Amino acid sequence: MKMQISVNPRLRFHLSPLVWILLGLMGIAFVVAMIRYIYGIGAISNLSYSYPWGFWISFDLFTGVAIGSGAFVMASIVYIFELKEFQPLLRPSVLTGFLGYVMVVIALLVDLGHPERIWYMMIHWNHTSVLLEIGICVMSYLTVLAIEFAPVVFEGLKWHQFAHTVHKYIMPFVILGVVLSTLHQSSLGSLLLIQPAKLYPLWWTPILPVLFFISAVSIGLAMIIFEASVSSRYFHRGLELHLLEKLGRAIPVVLVIYLIVRFTQLALAGDLQYLFNSGLMSLLFWAEIVLGSIVPLILFSFRKIRQSPNGLLISSIILLVGMILDRFDVSWFAVRHPDPLSYIPSLMAFNAHYIPSLPELSISIGIFSFGILAFGLAARYLPLFDAEEHHK
Repeated sequence: MKMQISVNPRLRFHLSPLVWILLGLMGIAFVVAMIRYIYGIGAISNLSYSYPWGFWISFDLFTGVAIGSGAFVMASIVYIFELKEFQPLLRPSVLTGFLGYVMVVIALLVDLGHPERIWYMMIHWNHTSVLLEIGICVMSYLTVLAIEFAPVVFEGLKWHQFAHTVHKYIMPFVILGVVLSTLHQSSLGSLLLIQPAKLYPLWWTPILPVLFFISAVSIGLAMIIFEASVSSRYFHRGLELHLLEKLGRAIPVVLVIYLIVRFTQLALAGDLQYLFNSGLMSLLFWAEIVLGSIVPLILFSFRKIRQSPNGLLISSIILLVGMILDRFDVSWFAVRHPDPLSYIPSLMAFNAHYIPSLPELSISIGIFSFGILAFGLAARYLPLFDAEEHHK
């Protein structure tokens, strides 16, 4: 008697050229990370005692956390404000947030070294450190995101009873996730309050936590639009244009609030003088303001653009580029580093120079490749786009 086994075509494993490229970039990053762990961070990076924060922190941490903000934005819209019509956008947003935070953790493990000691933070507390609050919030929020995404995994495995149970008790975790995300999105700004003499006046302000949170909301909305637009093209699925149009309608409101708060703070602090006479700093400031706020504010204000798939995608990309530039400015480009011999923390001191090495870049590229590959696998093998699954 012969046994015939049929394989679901959806579950057949196929390596496309893109997958091979992503796997290759991940492999390079893995090798570089192993060299880092064996020979130390100096073997692969251009970081130093006078420049301990570089590309990894700006791109992997500050940018990674920001692009993961779409998860808490969409969870708030669907569960807390009970706008159930946005349900089709929830699962991809939660997955994007989850992968974003996983990538942040991986990058930090490479940056800090000794991944086996990650649990030390939970027993050796420094109660005066903002990093403690950020670390606890990130670890907790990553757990919450895993719980929120668990029903998708359970449904993919046909464990519907487990999925139903998680759905039944999901609300407390959603509320906890929103609180945790709000805390650490803003506390990333609090982390920079310690360097008023090093961060250029156009960026340093005691309300950095407020600016970080407001900008995170705009980034979250733009990231949801970007993810939905790209996935609809790549996976050949429908685009929830009517929902994205409504999200796009909210973006100008958030950006207006952000601009009012930021320029009011500059006026009250007497720092408007730096807007046009600071050379490269003025250029960077206006680049992020124009790209991250003014241009997307104008674009998203037009209904014709909000109702256009290309218009939504291009507008969201412009916003993301501008806001990511802000994260780079505030954590890298606008920070003066002291002379490694004198250690004078002054804007007038000798500025130490730093250019990321190729191995540093390869780590971030490999981690980013992992995120793309993981999202693609989830979209292929799990009911990620639940609205479509339910209509089949």
